[in-house]
Amino acid sequence: MDISPTALVNAFTQVQQQQVAQTAQVLVLKKAMDVQAAGALALLQALPLATSGTLGTQVNALA
Repeated sequence: MDISPTALVNAFTQVQQQQVAQTAQVLVLKKAMDVQAAGALALLQALPLATSGTLGTQVNALA
């Protein structure tokens, strides 16, 4: 089986491009997850805490 150098170079280039594309996709996914986490945290911090009364200020736990 005889493989030309041009075919080897093309195959290697294609593999590198796929790796770069995959790395970029992972970075975009991580950024999207960070943005989503920041949004969820902002929503949770915007909620008022129950500080008086019995509703939402006591925990009943049975073991």
